[in-house]
Amino acid sequence: MIEIRQLDGNDIWGQIEGLSAVLVDCVEGGASVNFMSGFSMDDAALFFESVADAVDRAERLAFAAFDGEEVLGTVQVMLRTPPNQPHRGEIAKLLVRRASRGQGVAQQLMEAAEEAAREAGKTLLTLDTASDAAERLYERMGWTRVGVIPNFALLPDGAPCATTFFWKQL
Repeated sequence: MIEIRQLDGNDIWGQIEGLSAVLVDCVEGGASVNFMSGFSMDDAALFFESVADAVDRAERLAFAAFDGEEVLGTVQVMLRTPPNQPHRGEIAKLLVRRASRGQGVAQQLMEAAEEAAREAGKTLLTLDTASDAAERLYERMGWTRVGVIPNFALLPDGAPCATTFFWKQL
């Protein structure tokens, strides 16, 4: 049974190994999530340390999917926006271990993130994803596809990839 938990900064510190393992697994699997080949557990831990700090400053919300105590996936909502966009949030780093994909983990994480963003007063969410990565999930969940920018980012092996942008009114 999959359990979705919202994490505070202390929770992130307590789960940093599991969260880091998810991120490293995704990068090793070729996911375009800002990091390049050779990304280590130490690199991932540094990333999640910064997430814990942002959560403690109320700039982000963080969630993790668990099977028992094993972390299967994670997602974040970035709350900090420019002064003229207080109504908007951004979904970031929807990550699911390769071995846990196809079990509804990503959808459950997104549902929790959307609900928490709504509770935080956000009425509009945006996100971007490597084209073809999770587009079907987002469309199935009612997100509107804005468009694609070719060669927007690099895959971990250095190859360029297109990025698709989405929005959703809450």
